[in-house]
Amino acid sequence: MRLTLPWNSNADAGSDSPLGQRSSMLEYDQALVWVVLLLLLTGVVMVYSASIGLPDSPKYANYKNHHFLMRQTMFVIIGLIAGLFAFRVKIEQWQSAAPLLFMLALVLMILVLIPGVGKGVNGARRWIGFGGFSLQPSEILKLMMVFYAADFTVRKQQYMHKLTKGFLPMAIAAGLCGGLLMLQPDLGAFGVVVCIAMGILFLGGFNIIWFGGIISVLAAVFFAIILISPWRYERMVAYLNPWTEENALGKAFQLTHSLIAFGRGELFGVGLGASVEKLHYLPEAHTDFLLAVIGEELGLAGVLLVTFAFYWIVRRAFDIGRQSIAVDNVFAGLVAKGIGLWIGVQAFINMGVNLGLLPTKGLTLPLMSYGGSGVVINCIGLAVLLRIDYENRVLMRGGRA
Repeated sequence: MRLTLPWNSNADAGSDSPLGQRSSMLEYDQALVWVVLLLLLTGVVMVYSASIGLPDSPKYANYKNHHFLMRQTMFVIIGLIAGLFAFRVKIEQWQSAAPLLFMLALVLMILVLIPGVGKGVNGARRWIGFGGFSLQPSEILKLMMVFYAADFTVRKQQYMHKLTKGFLPMAIAAGLCGGLLMLQPDLGAFGVVVCIAMGILFLGGFNIIWFGGIISVLAAVFFAIILISPWRYERMVAYLNPWTEENALGKAFQLTHSLIAFGRGELFGVGLGASVEKLHYLPEAHTDFLLAVIGEELGLAGVLLVTFAFYWIVRRAFDIGRQSIAVDNVFAGLVAKGIGLWIGVQAFINMGVNLGLLPTKGLTLPLMSYGGSGVVINCIGLAVLLRIDYENRVLMRGGRA
């Protein structure tokens, strides 16, 4: 099966070899497309498997067994359509709109906190509800932070070795995002946004000595946040010793059952659909702890395949970023690497939480976990990555992006 992407006349004119034959270079990264589609489709299957028993509980008594399957399928379709539109947007247009898009994301983050507009679930106010759907602005903020940080780094390139002009404005922007996220509260998303901002600054040439000191300060801030928040502190203590009776029945309940799920799966799993932990033992199995269901049903083999797929996407994002910088498109290069950081950091945190390597955080597995906002924004972000690669290929064939 071969997909054809539109080429402009200038690109075609410069893409032929001296003998008049078209270059054998592919017009787009087929492997990246197929890996993303594989994760999306696997996510749909595993969300259905993880959620099929939920209607048996009082909380989901009015839902049908295929409720989450139908909605996740719809989210994937919407995400793919949105990705097609995002692919049509030139990277220079994203760059010119980056500050405005970042401001719009902040406005949405403020709207979440307004009573009657923001929607609260389990004590957290992270969604804007409309009709039967919900929008999670923090997912939009992650992509907008990629654009804004890349644009800021390009505009302030000559100040990257200075603390006041090279770091302080970005720190204020990241701090504002962090403050809004902590009011929701959403420490996991805060960590991802900070990693995106600091990572792009570092890749853009920020002073390595200052960067090391700032990372130490940020680590101290996260530790202080945990200490001053009783329920976060209790969760951290439970994470360090989850198997005591008090912790296993309390703050570490999800973690212990996640580990049990991985243990049951062994090498090749108990079989698709045969998970026991998803039957009301493991809360939020279709969202934050989808990897545990994958581990139980598909075993270590399934987990390694998913892990490798994310590793491949991140590595490809950095390769595309290096290609863009090599053709003197620094903004596109930083955006590509920023998307790799975003997907990689969020996948790492989610996997670490599921495996007991990190304290429990409410972060979904990109492209796979149930949730419309996450899936759609992930698709848009990866479509932008494909657009960057497409423009690189056009330039390398002698055309104009």
